Amino acid sequence: LLVAGASAFSVGSVSSFTGTHISTVMEPAARAHHSKSSSLEMMRHRKRVPKLGKPADQRKALLRALTTEIIRHGRIKTTAVRAKAVRKHVDHMVELGKRGDLHARRQALGWIYD
Repeated sequence: LLVAGASAFSVGSVSSFTGTHISTVMEPAARAHHSKSSSLEMMRHRKRVPKLGKPADQRKALLRALTTEIIRHGRIKTTAVRAKAVRKHVDHMVELGKRGDLHARRQALGWIYD
């Protein structure tokens, strides 16, 4: 449960919030499960990898599948966030195709599904 003091939110155009009035309040039953750690999660500022709401192995499989479909068919139907995430991998596959040497071919075939 997140509790913020009334002074943390101002109605006027200038905010007086300094971040010092926010604290976590835990029920006695929940306190037994947590050992001196806050349940607040930090914000992911400047993180480069979009998580797409999936664990790492599922995210990698999804990006590989989307990359394969774009290379094979030229277009896919997906969400904007997934399209932005897969763009990096498709560009890399194009660069590998331009290089065309044996190592580039093996790298591309290691990423693209058959």
